Amino acid sequence: MEPFPPLKGKGPRCRLCKFKRTYPDHLGSEGAAKSARDKRRAGLCDRRQGPAKKTQQHRKEKSDVAIGLRGGSRRLCVYIKWVYTRCLMELHSESKITPRLSIMKFSLFLGCVVLSILAAASGHTFDSTLDEDWKNWKSQHEKQYTEEEETYRRLVWEDSMRYIEQHNLEHSMGKHTFTVGMNQFGDLTTEEFNKLMNGFLPAEADNSTEVAVEEDNEDDESNDVEMDAIVDWRTKGYVTPVKNQGQCGSCWAFSANGALEGQWYKTKGQLVHLSEQNLVDCSRDYNNEGCNGGWMDQAYRYVLRNNGVNSAATYPYTGRDESCKFQSNEFVATISGYRYIVRNEFDLKRAVETVGPIAVAIDAGQQSFQYYKTGVYYEQNCEKWRVNHAVLVVGYGTEGGLNYWIVKNSWGTGWGDQGYIKMAKDKENNCGIANYAIYPIV
Repeated sequence: MEPFPPLKGKGPRCRLCKFKRTYPDHLGSEGAAKSARDKRRAGLCDRRQGPAKKTQQHRKEKSDVAIGLRGGSRRLCVYIKWVYTRCLMELHSESKITPRLSIMKFSLFLGCVVLSILAAASGHTFDSTLDEDWKNWKSQHEKQYTEEEETYRRLVWEDSMRYIEQHNLEHSMGKHTFTVGMNQFGDLTTEEFNKLMNGFLPAEADNSTEVAVEEDNEDDESNDVEMDAIVDWRTKGYVTPVKNQGQCGSCWAFSANGALEGQWYKTKGQLVHLSEQNLVDCSRDYNNEGCNGGWMDQAYRYVLRNNGVNSAATYPYTGRDESCKFQSNEFVATISGYRYIVRNEFDLKRAVETVGPIAVAIDAGQQSFQYYKTGVYYEQNCEKWRVNHAVLVVGYGTEGGLNYWIVKNSWGTGWGDQGYIKMAKDKENNCGIANYAIYPIV
């Protein structure tokens, strides 16, 4: 049975506004008490209904919260009506929405209910000094909302602005090694962001056959050999421009292709933009889940057994789960296998220096990662064994006495430092960057 009846009628009515019913006499004092409560509640919602008469004692007991509720009552009703209606549409929808997005949207609805009620109850008003910034941000990122949804998104965005300001203040005091800044994800809570953008699935990766395909042992004798202090494969032509996965949890495909693009260039001398959509659509039989997440090793299994992958020009990216459209006569890159790297930063460094760009997975679930801008990213709250996002290590270096990995992301150039992030290196495997490192063999 539905918890609330369907909303009908015009205007910003909600369940709280529909207490004009009466109770039969046989209900006695209990029915009378309910009727009295209903009449009092009716006065909170729509003044056009005429608030119930109140006693002198009731007037004296008005609190600031009650006044705030009455003043924001119409807004409260609009919020709840919007959230409730969207909830019903989501629960009963038969549209082709992925389970990942459905869960994210349902969580959003619950958050909207709580936040909206609190906002109305407290008589919340927006920070007027941010009005112009909000308009400019929406225009820059082409954001469009319904009237009711915009209220919630503005609240989330303002909270993000406060976080950014506080973090950068602490950075100026020496408490952080990196700065953060507003970007296209400013209207998403951290929970929404993680469910939408981070698509690496470590549980399946833990079951992989790492021991059978580990790094060659022939280099073990060179463990103490001095390696270069700085490596950057971007300057040597191994790395394609930063791409954008959009609202699809396909980071694993961009990470896998990034390493393959580098190895193809190293072997063939051609830097080809490979098709992430090819991997998203066609590797489901290898336990990948398209926009709901996947693994780089399973992507390589597909490329290996499929005898190649198409280019991005032949098979363009759409950021949606679609049927496989691989063109066998248009493949541009093949592999003979793939290799995992021993789970420590020393071996990862050796692979980056001698092999080229390496596909890795990290914990990108912190709010600080969502808004990273510049500097060496060291996050003490990162978890090594709860990684959720796949990226590409394209080198390493040193800045201000801090060692870092040069990491290419797949969220466009508007995120981070032109799409890149410098992640702390030699800091006890911070964010688990060395735990799921892999590259293809061409």
